Amino acid sequence: MTASVNDLIVTSPSTTCDVELAKGPWEFDTIPGYGPGASEDDSIPDPVVRPGQLPAEYQRMSDEELHARIQAAKETLGDKLVILGHFYQRDEVVQYADFVGDSFQLANAALTKPDAETIVFCGVHFMAETADILSRPDQHVILPNLAAGCSMADMADEDSVEDCWEQLTELYGTEADADGPEGSRLAPVIPVTYMNSSAALKAFCGRNGGIVCTSSNASTVLEWAFERGQRVLFFPDQHLGRNTAKAMGISLDDMPTWNPRKPLGGNTEAELRSAKVLLWNGFCSVHKRFTVEQIEQARAEHPGCKVIVHPESPMPVVDAADASGSTDAIRKFVIASEPGDTIAIGTEINMVNRLAAEFPDRTIFCLDPVVCPCSTMYRIHPGYLAWTLDKLVEGEIHNEIVVDDEIARDAKIALERMLAALPK
Repeated sequence: MTASVNDLIVTSPSTTCDVELAKGPWEFDTIPGYGPGASEDDSIPDPVVRPGQLPAEYQRMSDEELHARIQAAKETLGDKLVILGHFYQRDEVVQYADFVGDSFQLANAALTKPDAETIVFCGVHFMAETADILSRPDQHVILPNLAAGCSMADMADEDSVEDCWEQLTELYGTEADADGPEGSRLAPVIPVTYMNSSAALKAFCGRNGGIVCTSSNASTVLEWAFERGQRVLFFPDQHLGRNTAKAMGISLDDMPTWNPRKPLGGNTEAELRSAKVLLWNGFCSVHKRFTVEQIEQARAEHPGCKVIVHPESPMPVVDAADASGSTDAIRKFVIASEPGDTIAIGTEINMVNRLAAEFPDRTIFCLDPVVCPCSTMYRIHPGYLAWTLDKLVEGEIHNEIVVDDEIARDAKIALERMLAALPK
């Protein structure tokens, strides 16, 4: 039986990227930052602390007692409750999920339970915001630990994106002045935000003719954008944008990076005028850890192994791999493999470990030999789930995520465009 990532961390903390991962996440909920395991390159905005405030009694409960409480609450609440779990969530939490999937799948899953009064999202903050936007007004969305944020999402804030847009508008103008398909007129630039962004930035895209994408449908979304605009402003993840556009045949010379701390993003006017895709200078700290050297080592130690990585990985890593794709695509890649195959995967360790347990007749391992889960996703612990569910049974709603009505209205426009842009 494959040990869970949490078990590996607790029993062998020295093999992880941060020994403090073995501690309870509640010990860090009031400390500014993203918690143990976060990248040193992650910039910490102000404010970033969303206190979890887990009652002490739940901090002290045994695994068995937490399990009993969660199961009892689920049975009591029945169809009034739906629990969503992301692929990257720890096993000790995802075992209770009614749906497990990537951000695109879970956005759709939330719509399939119209009778549920409460959606408990075992993911991170931007995912719960999306669920609230897409849910009915009378449904409640709960994030078990409010400290579960996303460093990538925080790399593009509303003020910085608005400032960027103002500079681009001054440079490009606002009038559609190029011919598109079937005589349509193309806007100077179309904003595209990755799902891993705040509701405010999704609303920005909704107001400005833009759209949201996930790693599952990024290529479909870029095609949609180029049917309407001459170029794309893609935020916050530069790597997904670059890898997707490159696969579509767009030259790297036409994909400048936008640094929000520099005038014109650190580019010249000429570079911006010739650009096809403007890439925000953001990244995922988990997928940034993967390297070409890790791929070379995997192939040296396991001749004939297949390598698949997530497109949030840097371009050289994606280019060196045999395949790349969303978390759902990675799962399908493994399902389509044969018994006896060896597969090296470049994505979050909880998902890789779960695939290895599910397919014991294959050799499946993470490219990164260091155990380093998504630091913010890891802040969802069974203790928080048990507490929020117990309170629901008592008729109390804690840690509810509520998006402002005006923001939700504009964000929903961009999200509905995303849901219509089916993955290929």
